[in-house]
Amino acid sequence: MNHMNQKTVLGLGVAALAAIAIAAAITSARKPASEATRPADAYALPELRDHLNDVKSLSVTGAGNQLVVTVEKGDKGWTVKERGGYAADVGKVREYLTKLSEAKLVEAKTSNDKRYDDLGVGDVGEAGAKGMLVALDGLGKPVQLIVGSIATRGDATFVRRAGDKQSWLARGALVPDKNTAMWLAKTIADVPATRVKEVTLTRPDGKRLRVYKDGEGDANFKVADVPKGRELSSEFAANSVGTTLAGLNLEDVTPAAQAAPPADGKVNKASFVTFDGVSVAIEAWKDGEKHYARIVPSFDAAAADAAIAAAQAKAKAEFDAKPAPAEGAAKPEPPLAVSDPARDKEQRLKALGDEVAQINARTEGWTIVLPQYKFANIDKSVDDLLKPLEEKKAEAKKK
Repeated sequence: MNHMNQKTVLGLGVAALAAIAIAAAITSARKPASEATRPADAYALPELRDHLNDVKSLSVTGAGNQLVVTVEKGDKGWTVKERGGYAADVGKVREYLTKLSEAKLVEAKTSNDKRYDDLGVGDVGEAGAKGMLVALDGLGKPVQLIVGSIATRGDATFVRRAGDKQSWLARGALVPDKNTAMWLAKTIADVPATRVKEVTLTRPDGKRLRVYKDGEGDANFKVADVPKGRELSSEFAANSVGTTLAGLNLEDVTPAAQAAPPADGKVNKASFVTFDGVSVAIEAWKDGEKHYARIVPSFDAAAADAAIAAAQAKAKAEFDAKPAPAEGAAKPEPPLAVSDPARDKEQRLKALGDEVAQINARTEGWTIVLPQYKFANIDKSVDDLLKPLEEKKAEAKKK
């Protein structure tokens, strides 16, 4: 290679290196500043870190700027604005805020607004927007995060802060619940069938059903006024009626003034009475595909006193019947019902009073939307618990 060729090759090499450097500089310049400067532990919402208790409201908005839910913290705790201020599920609110506060940015994604829909982080003002806008108030300034699609691997979500071009992959499943009712406090009552003494049902057509237990330890409910010549379908036939108040949760709720019982007064009526003095009256009706109910609890102090006295007597008899401990062994501690009956009674009465107060707090002034299967439990008559006549005739023919 002559001297001239060496100079030419060297010049070309220098030019190539310069071109690479220029390209790298242009690429770097085109990168969002946030991508280049993002610290390893950056959070999607750093304002929320260590400030969960400062949040005063959380709202979720969907496509077309349709507001899904607003949960607000006030004198009555967390409530759902779109349901007239009914109690919110505090655990759910807290869990979601915690997820947001712990969400770390994992990887920078597109800053091209034409690609936002691929990740579900487009403007929710668009009718076909796939993401949800989560807004928080109470952190000094409004904080808004567009939460897009869950990543394929399932433990991360595409997000973009409202007003920022850069989108991100953030750690955690951050998609909020899109059903307003799912943010409500669901529990109305949880009275197990073992406590229920008697249930009386009256249907709109006047048909009446009464099921009961003679004693608290009875395994099955009996049915009153079984027609002569008829039999129950099984010894367990009435048990489902007695389980109505166990795990009684609402599906939705509305202020009572906005959902009144039918004007003709044709409603299902149910009365539940426990052995320990708690009573619950229900008026329920169907409107379209929904099953509505008004629920009123009450407390019978005399029945509670009698139940507590019986429970304490039983506890004492069981404790006294225990064999004496071996020589040198420690004597067993008596239960509170034996060692301090007055204090035991006080605690039991408080628990019963708190139970009634909680049911009342969740139902007074409200019309509850019941699950269909709970409504079915109180929409029964004696006929529903009997063997069909055809079955009776077939059995008689066999005999």
